[in-house]
Amino acid sequence: MKKKVLNADEAVRLVKSGDNVCICGFASTGHPEELTNAFVKSFTETGSPRNLTLIAGAGMFATDRWAKEGLVKKIITTHVGVEPQFQKLISSNKIEAYFFPYGPITHLVRAAAGRKPGILTKIGLGTFIDPRFGGGKMNSCSHDTMVEVMSIKDEEYLFYSTFPINVALIRGTTADERGNISIEKEALSLDILSTATAAKANNGIVIAQVERITKLGTLHPKNVKVPGILVDAIVLAKPDNHWQTQVEQYNPALAGETRFPLESLPILPLDEQKIVCRRVVMELVRQTKINLGIGMPEGVGPVANEEGIADEIISVIEAGAVGGIPQGGYAFGTSMNPEALIDIGYQLDILNADILNIAVLGLAEADQKGNVNVSKFGPRVIGPGGFIDITQSTNKLIFCGTMTAGGLKTEIVNGQLRIVNEGKFKKFIKEVEQITFSGEFARKNGQKVLFVTERAVFELGKEGITLVEIAAGMDLGKNILQQMELKPLIAKDLKTMDPRIFREEPMGIKEEILAEE
Repeated sequence: MKKKVLNADEAVRLVKSGDNVCICGFASTGHPEELTNAFVKSFTETGSPRNLTLIAGAGMFATDRWAKEGLVKKIITTHVGVEPQFQKLISSNKIEAYFFPYGPITHLVRAAAGRKPGILTKIGLGTFIDPRFGGGKMNSCSHDTMVEVMSIKDEEYLFYSTFPINVALIRGTTADERGNISIEKEALSLDILSTATAAKANNGIVIAQVERITKLGTLHPKNVKVPGILVDAIVLAKPDNHWQTQVEQYNPALAGETRFPLESLPILPLDEQKIVCRRVVMELVRQTKINLGIGMPEGVGPVANEEGIADEIISVIEAGAVGGIPQGGYAFGTSMNPEALIDIGYQLDILNADILNIAVLGLAEADQKGNVNVSKFGPRVIGPGGFIDITQSTNKLIFCGTMTAGGLKTEIVNGQLRIVNEGKFKKFIKEVEQITFSGEFARKNGQKVLFVTERAVFELGKEGITLVEIAAGMDLGKNILQQMELKPLIAKDLKTMDPRIFREEPMGIKEEILAEE
């Protein structure tokens, strides 16, 4: 039997300059830290390997150490929002950069595993991924055409071309001597099987990082996620390089080994996030299948728990978790007490099948047409992540955030909102810099779209954004209209936001939610 267990330095020497390297991970979860450290060390000390193409589905938080000029010449990814070094390389045209929605990029890996030329999908139409609006190219040195518009039976689709994968870097919990990989302590299964298969379909190599090695025959076959016939090298990681997430070394409730008591969840303070998330929770019905984005939407779970309706929310996270309490920050993508953990490719299939009732996502900037941008702001490139997949596949969307940003301070006095210090930056502007969500696409497909802020609620209609609710104590001109560059329509039956949102005690809406169908 060929020697499969190597140290990280030996494994890196299997990779050639110019290779296309696909690395698994979502946020800080499932990233092979031991391998990343070895690649950076090798390049720093020897200058090799170099000029790699890095394919990283959603390795945000964790892949920024690869951002070395000369190490990477091209990146194909979906999100670098918290990777400042990659942002600098991209904005200064030091590397080529192509950003795709999360579904297409993971499905492209799956297509490459089947030696297919690409995928056809409507995901991305009307956004900056559409070649008529940029084709996913994030800077002026990116010239490859990787997305095309095609018409099939008089309907438009986007065709994304596959790319060869020479090297797959994956991670599991346990490997046996033959290289069979199990994931019992991982918080997500990711797309490690598709990635490994795609590399082998291209006569490439698969390197797997694990935290322990066992005898052949001791792994239950149903627990093997990647068969050893696909694995070329096994690297045993140091404990410090194999944390479950960047938040903690191991949390059994994220892997489904134990269940965390929901009564132990903290209660959010009454601030802008809680105000917004309370208004969002009022949109829920019984057994709502929901996706919650990163940032402000993370407060929906704690608010629902405080109201005693946590069991009425079935969260569906694009990273693969179904059910439980979605985690935020550096653990984003995982879920406490999940009911199921699914491969990312299949999870995106589920999301694209109109399974969700509601998607709650962050609001960075929106314009008169209802377009939303969360992916690029001047020299700061971020990417769409799963934003486009989710917003183009869900009938009801809620974008939530504060009305302004940059120094906003508020307070609650006698159940009414007061603006202590207005933010410097307006979020509702005339025209967004980049279209991550297309208002026109939403109108054509009959989607219901709300914009929820701490002081007002807007709805996207046929003629644009309409103000439908305002918080008590807010001045329509000073606090709303003057804080917008666009001119919203104002509903004839303009309502006052529910006063229970602005009180310290729970809203007491459980019976109302349970009565909804």
